[in-house]
Amino acid sequence: MGLLPTPTNATLRALAVSYLYPALLLGSVEIYQRITRTSVSLTRKIIHLGAGTYMLATLYLFEQWQWTVFLMGSFVVLNAIFWRMRIFKAMDTQQATPGTVYFAFSCAFLLGWFHQGWEDGFPRGREYIAIAGIMAMTYGDAFAAIIGKRYGKHEYQVIGDGDNRRTLEGSQANFIASFLAVSITWMIMSPPELNNYWDIIFGSIIAAVASTAFEAISPRGTDNLTVPIGVSFTLSWLGY
Repeated sequence: MGLLPTPTNATLRALAVSYLYPALLLGSVEIYQRITRTSVSLTRKIIHLGAGTYMLATLYLFEQWQWTVFLMGSFVVLNAIFWRMRIFKAMDTQQATPGTVYFAFSCAFLLGWFHQGWEDGFPRGREYIAIAGIMAMTYGDAFAAIIGKRYGKHEYQVIGDGDNRRTLEGSQANFIASFLAVSITWMIMSPPELNNYWDIIFGSIIAAVASTAFEAISPRGTDNLTVPIGVSFTLSWLGY
């Protein structure tokens, strides 16, 4: 099949589950939003959290890393269609950026780039570096937006125009959420490369600092690219 290996039965099951899950997630949040009239900014983050967290499950489900990249690549195309046509009101308003497209691309790119050791089974070799970036994006970005919008009082701007303003409260939430998300995820994965508690703590601090910094300087909507890729490559560059 060219670049893709022949799928195993486990891979076919994983693909089925991985398409069914987002369909149920999107459908249920869409119905909830239409019934309750909940803010789209909140329902968009609920979808963001649900989709990002599922990336950890792909490491359990998929035996072949190429099909995980294929899965996320297909969501790049699907999310672009959803965004362009504004099919799901709980996810894409008229003002929405193509962040969901960037989200799927980042996952596909990172899971493919750090696939070394996938065949050895969970935690899939160096994928703990990819997952760190994805979890920092998932939780850091979500809580930065939620806390910043609700409690943000001290605004700042690093680069760009007025659409690129951040709040200190949101950035603090980003740091805390990223640190907790990465450290807890790494504890669950227990990669042999992180063979003591301090490796996890220091690595999580590095990830949280990088996440907060990249989010602060990213033009509106692009943090779904800069944060995960920036966090993962920072960790890799520093020897993790």
